[in-house]
Amino acid sequence: MARKDSAATKEPGRIKQMWQVFQMTRRYDPRAQWYMLGTLLLGAVIGVVLALTLTGGNVFSVVLWIVAGVLLGALGAIIVLGRRAERAAYSQIEGQPGAVGAVLRSSLKRTWRGSEMPVAVNGRTRDAVYRAVGRGGIVLIGEGPATRTRKMVEDEKRKIARIVPNVAITVFSVGPDSDAVPLHRLAGRMAKIKTSLTKPEVLAVDNRLNSLGTQMPIPKGVDPMKARPQRAR
Repeated sequence: MARKDSAATKEPGRIKQMWQVFQMTRRYDPRAQWYMLGTLLLGAVIGVVLALTLTGGNVFSVVLWIVAGVLLGALGAIIVLGRRAERAAYSQIEGQPGAVGAVLRSSLKRTWRGSEMPVAVNGRTRDAVYRAVGRGGIVLIGEGPATRTRKMVEDEKRKIARIVPNVAITVFSVGPDSDAVPLHRLAGRMAKIKTSLTKPEVLAVDNRLNSLGTQMPIPKGVDPMKARPQRAR
Protein backbone atom coordinates (compact mmCIF):
# COMPACT_ATOMS: atom_id res chain seq x y z
CA MET A 1 0.00 0.00 0.00
CA ALA A 2 2.84 2.36 0.85
CA ARG A 3 4.34 1.90 -2.60
CA LYS A 4 1.01 2.64 -4.25
CA ASP A 5 0.56 5.79 -2.17
CA SER A 6 4.07 6.99 -3.02
CA ALA A 7 3.46 6.32 -6.71
CA ALA A 8 0.17 8.21 -6.57
CA THR A 9 1.79 11.24 -4.97
CA LYS A 10 4.82 11.15 -7.28
CA GLU A 11 5.36 14.34 -9.22
CA PRO A 12 4.45 14.24 -12.92
CA GLY A 13 7.21 13.67 -15.45
CA ARG A 14 8.95 16.42 -17.39
CA ILE A 15 6.84 15.93 -20.53
CA LYS A 16 3.59 15.96 -18.53
CA GLN A 17 4.70 19.11 -16.73
CA MET A 18 5.45 20.82 -20.04
CA TRP A 19 2.05 19.79 -21.37
CA GLN A 20 0.36 21.25 -18.28
CA VAL A 21 2.32 24.49 -18.71
CA PHE A 22 1.32 24.61 -22.38
CA GLN A 23 -2.36 24.09 -21.54
CA MET A 24 -2.28 26.84 -18.91
CA THR A 25 -0.44 29.23 -21.23
CA ARG A 26 -2.79 28.57 -24.15
CA ARG A 27 -5.78 29.24 -21.89
CA TYR A 28 -4.58 32.74 -20.96
CA ASP A 29 -2.54 33.48 -24.11
CA PRO A 30 -4.09 31.83 -27.20
CA ARG A 31 -1.44 33.36 -29.48
CA ALA A 32 1.35 31.45 -27.69
CA GLN A 33 0.68 28.26 -29.64
CA TRP A 34 1.03 30.08 -32.95
CA TYR A 35 4.30 31.69 -31.88
CA MET A 36 5.57 28.24 -30.92
CA LEU A 37 4.43 26.70 -34.20
CA GLY A 38 6.02 29.51 -36.19
CA THR A 39 9.32 29.06 -34.34
CA LEU A 40 9.27 25.31 -34.97
CA LEU A 41 8.56 25.76 -38.69
CA LEU A 42 11.24 28.44 -38.98
CA GLY A 43 13.82 26.04 -37.56
CA ALA A 44 12.72 23.33 -39.99
CA VAL A 45 12.91 25.71 -42.96
CA ILE A 46 16.42 26.81 -41.95
CA GLY A 47 17.44 23.16 -41.76
CA VAL A 48 16.06 22.44 -45.25
CA VAL A 49 17.73 25.49 -46.77
CA LEU A 50 21.09 24.59 -45.27
CA ALA A 51 20.67 20.98 -46.37
CA LEU A 52 20.06 22.02 -49.97
CA THR A 53 22.91 24.53 -50.10
CA LEU A 54 25.69 22.86 -48.10
CA THR A 55 25.42 19.13 -48.61
CA GLY A 56 26.02 18.80 -52.34
CA GLY A 57 23.23 16.26 -52.66
CA ASN A 58 24.53 13.84 -50.01
CA VAL A 59 21.41 12.16 -48.62
CA PHE A 60 22.87 11.47 -45.19
CA SER A 61 23.97 15.09 -44.77
CA VAL A 62 20.59 16.34 -45.98
CA VAL A 63 18.81 14.28 -43.32
CA LEU A 64 21.20 15.48 -40.61
CA TRP A 65 20.69 19.14 -41.49
CA ILE A 66 16.90 18.76 -41.57
CA VAL A 67 16.87 16.98 -38.21
CA ALA A 68 19.15 19.66 -36.78
CA GLY A 69 16.78 22.34 -38.04
CA VAL A 70 13.76 20.64 -36.49
CA LEU A 71 15.59 20.28 -33.18
CA LEU A 72 16.60 23.94 -33.33
CA GLY A 73 12.98 24.90 -33.95
CA ALA A 74 11.81 22.70 -31.08
CA LEU A 75 14.31 24.34 -28.75
CA GLY A 76 13.12 27.76 -29.84
CA ALA A 77 9.50 26.72 -29.28
CA ILE A 78 10.34 25.63 -25.73
CA ILE A 79 12.00 28.99 -25.06
CA VAL A 80 8.95 30.79 -26.43
CA LEU A 81 6.70 28.64 -24.22
CA GLY A 82 8.73 29.51 -21.13
CA ARG A 83 8.53 33.24 -21.76
CA ARG A 84 4.84 33.23 -22.68
CA ALA A 85 4.05 31.01 -19.69
CA GLU A 86 5.78 33.43 -17.35
CA ARG A 87 3.89 36.31 -18.88
CA ALA A 88 0.58 34.41 -18.58
CA ALA A 89 1.29 33.60 -14.95
CA TYR A 90 2.02 37.24 -14.12
CA SER A 91 -1.10 38.38 -15.98
CA GLN A 92 -3.17 36.39 -13.46
CA ILE A 93 -1.76 38.23 -10.46
CA GLU A 94 -1.16 41.65 -12.01
CA GLY A 95 -2.95 44.35 -10.05
CA GLN A 96 -3.17 42.25 -6.89
CA PRO A 97 -1.34 43.21 -3.67
CA GLY A 98 1.97 41.37 -3.45
CA ALA A 99 2.40 40.86 -7.21
CA VAL A 100 5.71 42.77 -7.23
CA GLY A 101 6.92 40.61 -4.36
CA ALA A 102 6.28 37.51 -6.46
CA VAL A 103 8.50 38.91 -9.21
CA LEU A 104 11.30 39.76 -6.77
CA ARG A 105 11.08 36.29 -5.28
CA SER A 106 11.13 34.25 -8.48
CA SER A 107 12.36 36.23 -11.49
CA LEU A 108 15.37 38.29 -10.42
CA LYS A 109 18.83 37.39 -11.66
CA ARG A 110 21.44 36.33 -9.13
CA THR A 111 23.07 39.75 -9.25
CA TRP A 112 19.98 41.19 -7.52
CA ARG A 113 18.91 40.74 -3.92
CA GLY A 114 15.22 41.41 -3.28
CA SER A 115 12.50 40.32 -0.89
CA GLU A 116 8.85 39.49 -1.41
CA MET A 117 8.12 41.55 1.71
CA PRO A 118 7.58 45.29 1.10
CA VAL A 119 9.52 47.94 2.99
CA ALA A 120 6.47 50.21 3.26
CA VAL A 121 2.75 49.49 3.14
CA ASN A 122 -0.37 51.64 3.25
CA GLY A 123 -2.72 49.63 5.44
CA ARG A 124 -5.82 51.32 4.07
CA THR A 125 -5.19 51.13 0.31
CA ARG A 126 -2.76 48.16 0.44
CA ASP A 127 -0.32 50.05 -1.78
CA ALA A 128 3.28 49.10 -1.12
CA VAL A 129 6.92 49.90 -1.84
CA TYR A 130 9.46 47.13 -2.49
CA ARG A 131 13.25 47.35 -2.48
CA ALA A 132 15.98 45.44 -4.29
CA VAL A 133 19.76 45.84 -4.30
CA GLY A 134 22.01 44.80 -7.16
CA ARG A 135 24.87 45.76 -9.46
CA GLY A 136 22.69 48.61 -10.70
CA GLY A 137 22.36 50.09 -7.20
CA ILE A 138 19.11 50.28 -5.27
CA VAL A 139 15.71 49.91 -6.90
CA LEU A 140 12.44 51.02 -5.31
CA ILE A 141 9.21 49.73 -6.84
CA GLY A 142 5.90 51.35 -6.02
CA GLU A 143 2.96 48.96 -6.28
CA GLY A 144 -0.26 50.84 -6.91
CA PRO A 145 -1.26 54.16 -8.51
CA ALA A 146 1.71 56.53 -8.65
CA THR A 147 -0.31 59.33 -7.06
CA ARG A 148 -0.72 57.20 -3.93
CA THR A 149 2.71 55.56 -3.77
CA ARG A 150 4.78 58.67 -4.57
CA LYS A 151 5.00 59.88 -0.96
CA MET A 152 5.99 56.43 0.36
CA VAL A 153 8.66 56.13 -2.32
CA GLU A 154 10.08 59.59 -1.55
CA ASP A 155 10.16 58.82 2.18
CA GLU A 156 12.04 55.59 1.49
CA LYS A 157 14.49 57.40 -0.80
CA ARG A 158 15.31 59.93 1.91
CA LYS A 159 15.86 57.18 4.45
CA ILE A 160 18.14 55.25 2.10
CA ALA A 161 20.12 58.38 1.22
CA ARG A 162 20.88 58.91 4.91
CA ILE A 163 21.95 55.28 5.45
CA VAL A 164 23.93 54.60 2.25
CA PRO A 165 24.71 57.89 0.48
CA ASN A 166 26.28 57.94 -2.98
CA VAL A 167 24.42 54.78 -4.05
CA ALA A 168 22.27 55.18 -7.17
CA ILE A 169 18.51 54.80 -6.58
CA THR A 170 16.17 53.89 -9.44
CA VAL A 171 12.39 54.08 -9.05
CA PHE A 172 9.83 52.03 -10.95
CA SER A 173 6.06 52.14 -10.69
CA VAL A 174 3.90 49.05 -11.23
CA GLY A 175 0.24 49.91 -11.35
CA PRO A 176 -2.68 51.11 -13.48
CA ASP A 177 -0.93 54.24 -14.79
CA SER A 178 -0.25 54.47 -18.52
CA ASP A 179 3.50 54.97 -17.97
CA ALA A 180 3.82 52.20 -15.36
CA VAL A 181 6.06 49.18 -15.94
CA PRO A 182 4.08 46.03 -16.81
CA LEU A 183 4.58 43.34 -14.20
CA HIS A 184 6.08 40.82 -16.65
CA ARG A 185 8.66 43.39 -17.81
CA LEU A 186 9.85 44.46 -14.36
CA ALA A 187 12.74 41.98 -14.07
CA GLY A 188 13.93 42.85 -17.58
CA ARG A 189 13.87 46.58 -16.86
CA MET A 190 15.92 46.04 -13.73
CA ALA A 191 18.46 43.97 -15.66
CA LYS A 192 19.05 46.91 -18.03
CA ILE A 193 20.10 49.33 -15.27
CA LYS A 194 23.70 50.47 -15.70
CA THR A 195 26.15 48.74 -13.36
CA SER A 196 27.37 50.94 -10.51
CA LEU A 197 28.26 48.51 -7.68
CA THR A 198 30.62 45.57 -7.35
CA LYS A 199 29.42 42.25 -5.91
CA PRO A 200 31.00 42.93 -2.46
CA GLU A 201 29.40 46.39 -2.44
CA VAL A 202 26.00 44.89 -3.26
CA LEU A 203 26.30 42.55 -0.28
CA ALA A 204 27.47 45.35 2.02
CA VAL A 205 24.66 47.72 1.00
CA ASP A 206 22.02 45.02 1.29
CA ASN A 207 23.23 43.96 4.74
CA ARG A 208 23.33 47.59 5.87
CA LEU A 209 19.76 48.25 4.78
CA ASN A 210 18.44 44.98 6.18
CA SER A 211 20.12 45.43 9.57
CA LEU A 212 18.57 48.86 10.01
CA GLY A 213 15.24 47.75 8.62
CA THR A 214 14.78 45.14 11.34
CA GLN A 215 14.83 47.66 14.15
CA MET A 216 11.37 48.05 15.65
CA PRO A 217 10.36 51.61 16.50
CA ILE A 218 9.62 52.45 20.13
CA PRO A 219 6.39 54.42 20.71
CA LYS A 220 6.97 58.06 21.57
CA GLY A 221 6.76 58.88 25.25
CA VAL A 222 7.81 55.40 26.37
CA ASP A 223 11.23 54.92 27.92
CA PRO A 224 11.95 51.17 28.18
CA MET A 225 14.50 51.82 30.94
CA LYS A 226 11.86 53.47 33.13
CA ALA A 227 8.94 51.21 32.38
CA ARG A 228 7.59 49.56 35.51
CA PRO A 229 6.11 46.06 35.53
CA GLN A 230 2.42 45.89 36.39
CA ARG A 231 1.67 44.65 39.86
CA ALA A 232 -0.30 41.48 40.21
CA ARG A 233 -3.80 42.09 41.46
